[in-house]
Amino acid sequence: MSKHTLVLKSRLFGFLLFLLSAAVGATAQDAPAKVGVFDARGDVGVLLRRSDLQYDSDKQTYTITASGENVWFDKDNFHFAWMKVSGDGYLQADITFVGKGANPHRKALLMIRPTLDADSPYADIALHGNGMTALQFRDEKGGLTHEVQAALWSPKHLRIVKHGDYFTMWLAGEDGEFQFAGGSPRIQLGDSLYVGIGMCSHEKDLVETAVFSNVKLSGLPATDWKDAALYSALEEVTVASTDRTAVYQTQGRIEAPNWTHDGATLLFNRNGKIERMPATGGATQILDTGFATRCNNDHGISPDGKELVISDQSQGDHKSQIYILPFVGGTPRLITKNAPSYWHGWSPDGKTLAFVGERDGEFDIYSISTQGGEEKRLTTAKGLDDGPEYSPDGKYIYFNSVRTGHMQIWKMRADGSEQEQVTNGELNDWFPHISPDGTQMVFISFPKEVEGHPENKDVMLRLMSLKDGKITVLAKLFGGQGTINVPSWSPDGTKVAFVSYSLIPKD
Repeated sequence: MSKHTLVLKSRLFGFLLFLLSAAVGATAQDAPAKVGVFDARGDVGVLLRRSDLQYDSDKQTYTITASGENVWFDKDNFHFAWMKVSGDGYLQADITFVGKGANPHRKALLMIRPTLDADSPYADIALHGNGMTALQFRDEKGGLTHEVQAALWSPKHLRIVKHGDYFTMWLAGEDGEFQFAGGSPRIQLGDSLYVGIGMCSHEKDLVETAVFSNVKLSGLPATDWKDAALYSALEEVTVASTDRTAVYQTQGRIEAPNWTHDGATLLFNRNGKIERMPATGGATQILDTGFATRCNNDHGISPDGKELVISDQSQGDHKSQIYILPFVGGTPRLITKNAPSYWHGWSPDGKTLAFVGERDGEFDIYSISTQGGEEKRLTTAKGLDDGPEYSPDGKYIYFNSVRTGHMQIWKMRADGSEQEQVTNGELNDWFPHISPDGTQMVFISFPKEVEGHPENKDVMLRLMSLKDGKITVLAKLFGGQGTINVPSWSPDGTKVAFVSYSLIPKD
């Protein structure tokens, strides 16, 4: 056999191997066969084992068997059955896994994405093999995936809803009633979308199976935000991973979570009252604040955990005043003489409060003894100064100020001296909160065109390293006023509590 013949045969064999591998690892674009209500199905990303989808027309169930390393980070690997749609709508299904499973994070998916590329932006609800359920999303092509975990595990029914550019997760437990389950990320996916169901084993060399039943995909009228209902989600974000968990959801507005010093309880305000709940989720309880029934979102806990400070406007001319009462509840004790006054910080030694006061039309930072008495003015610059909070060592007060033209974070000595700017960007930065170890600062950033700290805006929680000034994004959310007005670090410094909001049109 000649050398030329060997080369030809080698090339032919290589070409046949290429065709074989292409057939086994076909992409979603290569499999146009209709199945049930879906237009087509196929693999997204790289799957090393052959996928299968069986549709039972009598039971109207879809059984998907697939491998796939993950649906996470900057690319996805899963089997997908989809329908091409546009406009607003929702997808819902009941999901059960087959068998015990090798990986607790195998994922069955209700997926929405603009392309079938592995690194496409997307939003989905992922039911994990261990029962954990999350709204996952990638907000830009090739970006990292984020998630909001639901308080409800192993739901009976799952639904993902699209209203404009916002996506929400709705889950139902044993009673079968869908409830808002947290998250309202804004993701601009466009108006031509692949919507469907998917499966990922979370093990690239192993296949797993999930069964989807009661599948329903429905369009909704064009989004009308007028008279939309407001929902709140009390969330915790893990600083190291940026993973979010919605521990409590409700229709209406809640605001400003604080963490108790043992890490077991969260406080927040609602309808003029202060409420408490387990930090892991559960029932809420209204604290007894006596005559103070118009508490706003400026409240906190003393360094020794024995007292609660509130800002209330139920008395006199109904301007906010600062009071202290026992943490277990009781009659509030007035601290400030002048109004309006809004609490924000408690010195680590427990002796002094830092607050914002409006005096003669100017908002400035003041301090006052916890026993009351005369207030001390700490800032005198023209324009709004707000959000004072002590550093853990008590040497500094961090605050936000508009004195340079738009809102930025500043710091000063606890006596008001040595005032210096900390952030210097185009965004409007509010409400600095310092980590328990004093190394990091979390704050909320509004778009540059937004004045003040209004409600219902697309905002970011950002994290600054106080050592080198590096800023990273901790979370993007729909929020603003009420999201993170007061100290909200967990006592171990691993998490931050905040409130995100969602507007849900009536239809």
